[in-house]
Amino acid sequence: MDVKAIRQQFPILHQEVNGHPLVYLDSSATSQKPLPVIEALDAYYRQDNSNVHRGVHTLGTRATDKYEGAREKVRRFINANSTAEIIFTRGTTTAINTVAYSYARANLKEGDEIVITPMEHHSNIIPWQQAAKATGATLKYIPLQENGTVSITDVKNTVTNQTKIVAMTHVSNVLGTVNPIKEVTKIAHENGAVMLVDGAQGAPHMKIDVQDLDCDFYCFSGHKMCGPTGIGVLYGKKELLESMEPVEFGGEMIDFVNLYDSTWKELPWKFEGGTPIIAGAIGLGAAIDFLTDVGLDNITKHEENLADYAMAQLRTIDGITIYGPEERAALVTFNLNDVHPHDTATALDADGIAVRAGHHCAQPLMKWLNVTATARASFYLYNTEEDIDLLVEGLLKTKEYFGDVF
Repeated sequence: MDVKAIRQQFPILHQEVNGHPLVYLDSSATSQKPLPVIEALDAYYRQDNSNVHRGVHTLGTRATDKYEGAREKVRRFINANSTAEIIFTRGTTTAINTVAYSYARANLKEGDEIVITPMEHHSNIIPWQQAAKATGATLKYIPLQENGTVSITDVKNTVTNQTKIVAMTHVSNVLGTVNPIKEVTKIAHENGAVMLVDGAQGAPHMKIDVQDLDCDFYCFSGHKMCGPTGIGVLYGKKELLESMEPVEFGGEMIDFVNLYDSTWKELPWKFEGGTPIIAGAIGLGAAIDFLTDVGLDNITKHEENLADYAMAQLRTIDGITIYGPEERAALVTFNLNDVHPHDTATALDADGIAVRAGHHCAQPLMKWLNVTATARASFYLYNTEEDIDLLVEGLLKTKEYFGDVF
């Protein structure tokens, strides 16, 4: 994989921050955008800007073709069976909430169980807390192993025949843990539960085959995979989506409206009320083309190498604590002893190095780790070993500075 050529496609990377070349190590929060995505958005607004589905004029037809063409690109990208199973949303959070409101509240009752893990992003915790409160269901957690992984034995011991929903992140945005989704899905189904996967950190970095995983719902965001902000995807098995009621009403999702009752369009439009996220979907389609051209297998291998290199190099720093398992996705979460992670991130930013600091929308996991916050460096297809060398150099400077202060 020619990383140098790939980097040329990302204009934002070719700048200085605080007098230093930008080293962007925050792709788990949001990825940068390549020229084909920027150009696709520009072309839509310059040439095709129109509402979709409703008009018969040329611009409306072109916009509709590009919007629905993006849906087909998503279908192929995750190997869904039909475009009817691809719902465009505002992002992963909206996708999970759609299932928690439409499916969970209609199908859960007192005594039922929802099973999740302590490593979940808040977006895959709070909707289930609210669904449990609304229905009387019980929220249960699969315990974590000491290294931040989930054991199949613990999954089997937690999921019971009372469990109706299992919701799990594909990849932890803090620990880098890659969860055994296919195996967990099998256990969920054996107990009569449906399986939802938070794929926000999975879809950008590895090949996803929802039919092979056999999950019932898979949710992800465009902005973490080189696409625009404000666009995401809810994949759901057709029979489940057909049984669910919409959560937003009006505009594009209607079939026929009477004074006192209305009917809905068929899938997928039943869940896309109002003017949809047209430019976002087109941009996501361009991002999928870009990632497909590079090759997801190539991206995965490159990131595995970066993660291994980063772990090895960071461990040369005395007084650093690294969280999560040895085998991980392309991110490293850490703390420098006696230095608050916000101070670490601020010091690195002075050298043009962008990392994330805070609780990473995972406060239950922070409590499990017995910390209030951490720093996180996350990598993507445009990062290099040189970026990691500069990170290590910046951390050594930070450690030395704060060592002198204290």
